[in-house]
Amino acid sequence: MTTESTTTAGEAADRPVVADGPVLLDVGDDGVGVVTLNRPERRNGWNPEMENRYFDVLTQADRDPAIRALIVTGAGTTFCPGVDTGRLGQIAGKPMDTTGRRSPVRAWSVRKPMIAAINGACAGMGLVQALLCDVRFAARGARLTTVFARRGLAGEFGITWLLPRLIGQERAADLLLSGRVFDADEARELGVVTRVVDPAQLLPAARAYAADIAANCSPVSLALIRHQLRTDSTGELDAALGRTYLAMAAAAVGPDFREGIDSFLAKRPPSFPPLADDLDPTAITGAPLPELDFDPSRALGRS
Repeated sequence: MTTESTTTAGEAADRPVVADGPVLLDVGDDGVGVVTLNRPERRNGWNPEMENRYFDVLTQADRDPAIRALIVTGAGTTFCPGVDTGRLGQIAGKPMDTTGRRSPVRAWSVRKPMIAAINGACAGMGLVQALLCDVRFAARGARLTTVFARRGLAGEFGITWLLPRLIGQERAADLLLSGRVFDADEARELGVVTRVVDPAQLLPAARAYAADIAANCSPVSLALIRHQLRTDSTGELDAALGRTYLAMAAAAVGPDFREGIDSFLAKRPPSFPPLADDLDPTAITGAPLPELDFDPSRALGRS
């Protein structure tokens, strides 16, 4: 299914990069890429095809020099309510099939900021993918749930690691153990989402936020800071400081720092170069993201 690219006031039309299939990618001349989960006929239910395409699209967006920030949203009136309900009956009571599956946290290695625009139902794997984004905007009235406890499942795909770090142990326990539904306004109060807006303003608000980052922030800085947020928040301060100085030293001799200072002193907007394809925050800081090598089959002793 193909969806039409949309524009907001004052913006040029987006350029479709991935124009059909279960996940779309459009790029605007404002440096913002919009990733759309595109199975509206199944309420954007997650299935293997969507999973593989989503991870591939993230890789493509990460390498596209025209993209400086990403928005992830859903086609139609839902974000992603978790696994496609049509598959639930097929997989219930059967051994988990991990053949060919990749790490569910592919979004963490993207070097560009990711903003989730939660336009409707968001549950299970859909909630996990939203939590892997850096900032979450939600449409007023959107409903969210962890759901796993109400389906006889464990907390899946790393959510028991992600959620407590975002909102604290007790609040995470409430949402995970009860599996209850909570709306966008409560999600903001809990700290699950950053901002709640009227549905018609969701994409424009997320777009304005992403476009401001794309226009005014160094792609190198964004890549390094995003990596630091993931590697430094759970370790020791001394180790984080050591990695920080490595990142600082690399940034200090780069052209982005020179442009940042020159534009500030000249009181003009910055003109940062695109992110180089070979810039590797892991190589700079020495801090890998080991979960990216996670193999579900190996975890189950099947490889």
